[in-house]
Amino acid sequence: MHEFLTGYDVSEPTWFYLSFLLITAVFFKFGRVWSLRNLDLVLLLMISPGLLMLDPRTTSWNGNGAEESINWEDFGYIWIFSGTALFLLRMIFDTALTRRPQLGQNLNNAGLAFLCIASFAFLMTKAITDVPTDSTVESIRRADEIWSLTGRSLEADMQRDSGPASDLMSTPGVVAKEVIEEGGGDGEQIAPAVMAILAHLAVVLGLLFLAWLHFGGIESGLAMICLYLLLPCTAYDVGQVIYVLPPALIIWALVAYRRPLVSGSLMGLACGTLIFPALLLPVWMAFYGRRGALRFTAALAMIAILLLGTLAVTSADTQSFVQKTFGQLDLSRGLLMSADADGFWKDDLAPYRIPVMVAFGIMVASMTIWPRQKTLAHLMSYSAAIVVGTQFWYPNEGGIYVLWYLPLLLAVMFRPTLMKQTPPELKPLPWFKKSQPPVATTPANPSTAGTPQAKGSTQALAGAVVRGPLFR
Repeated sequence: MHEFLTGYDVSEPTWFYLSFLLITAVFFKFGRVWSLRNLDLVLLLMISPGLLMLDPRTTSWNGNGAEESINWEDFGYIWIFSGTALFLLRMIFDTALTRRPQLGQNLNNAGLAFLCIASFAFLMTKAITDVPTDSTVESIRRADEIWSLTGRSLEADMQRDSGPASDLMSTPGVVAKEVIEEGGGDGEQIAPAVMAILAHLAVVLGLLFLAWLHFGGIESGLAMICLYLLLPCTAYDVGQVIYVLPPALIIWALVAYRRPLVSGSLMGLACGTLIFPALLLPVWMAFYGRRGALRFTAALAMIAILLLGTLAVTSADTQSFVQKTFGQLDLSRGLLMSADADGFWKDDLAPYRIPVMVAFGIMVASMTIWPRQKTLAHLMSYSAAIVVGTQFWYPNEGGIYVLWYLPLLLAVMFRPTLMKQTPPELKPLPWFKKSQPPVATTPANPSTAGTPQAKGSTQALAGAVVRGPLFR
C-alpha cells in the first residue's frame, strides 16, 4: 500500500473515529433511538476506547511531546471490565428477550456487500503491511516441522502460546512460505499474512452461512460481517491468528450443529488451539442430550488422538512425548496464576481472582443444568456468555481478548428467535439397536405362502442379511 499511496497510514485512533462514523451511519436506527439494536451498537463501540487506553503507543505521549503522567492502564482496565460486564449481562438475559424485531440496516444488501468487500480489503492490507506476530510465525514453523517429521526440543515446545491444533491449521502458511521463497520473495513476512487472511475469511464465511442456514436469509449475515470488519478491535489484532481461529471454529460448529460428529470435531480443534473453548463443552453436551453427546464426545476423542500424533512426530523419544503431552495439559498458564502473568491480575490483586473464578464456575454449572431442554438460542447465548466471562479471571491480560467472543456476540445480537431450533433427533447407531422379534408378514407371492423356506437355503440367508441390523 505504501507504494501506491505515499505516506498512507491509519493509526488505531484514526481507525476508531472512521469506523465509529461508518457504523453509526449504517446501523444506528435514528427513527427508533430506544431500541435493542442501538443498545448493542453502543456496547460494541464503547469497548474500543478501553483498548486504546491500554496501548502504550497511544497514551505514553501528549500533544507537546512530553511523557504523560496519567496512568492510563488503570483507567483502561476499569473501562474494559465495565463494558465486558454489560456484555455478560446482555448475553445472560438474551433468551428472555422474546420479542426480537428484525430491524434492517440503513443500507441495502448490495451496498452492504460492497462495504464488506472494501473493509475486508483494507483490513487485509493492514495484515500484510504490519509486522508479523511472533505466535503466528512460530505456529508456521511448528507446522513445517510436523510435515517434515523434524524433532523439536522440549524447551522450545513448552514456550508455545497456543496448542498443537494451531500447528495443523497453519499448513496453508507453510505452503505459501515455500511458494514465495521459491519465487525469491520474503516468505517470513507474507506467510503469516496469508494465515491472517484465511482466519478472518473463515469467520466471515461462517457468519454468512450461519445467517443463510439458520437465520432465514443473508441480510443479517452481511450485517454481522460488516460490523466484524469495521469494529476497531478487529483491526487492532488483525494479525493475531491464534485469537481468530477458535471463534471461527466455534461459529462453524454452530453452522453444523445438526451433525454432532462435525461440530464435535470443530470444537475439538478449537480446544486444541486455546483453552477457553474447553469451557463450552458442558453446555454443548447438555444441548445434545445422551445420544448426541456420545457422538460429540467421540469426535472430540478422535481429534485428541490426532493432536497427540502431532506431538509424537516432533518428539525425540517417549519421555519427551510424555512431557510434551502433560505440558499441553498444564493448566497453570490458562487457569491458575503464573509467576510471569501480566495485566490486571498481578501483584496484590491476584488473590481476588479466586472468588471471580468460583462465580464463573457456578454460572457455567447453572447454564449446563438449566433449562433442561435447550434450543439453538440457548446454545448461542450461553456460549457467548461463557467466553465473555473468561475475560474477568484470565490471568494474562484478561479483558483485552475481544476477538475471542466478538463473532459469537454478533451472532447473538442479530439472531432471530430460534426457540424452535431444537437439537437433532438422532437415531441409535445400528450396533446399539435392541433386537426386535420377527414380525409375521404376508408374502407378496400367494403361490409360495404355504411353503416355508428351508432353514439353510440361500434365499433364507439373503433375507436374514437384509433384515440384519447392519442395513437398518
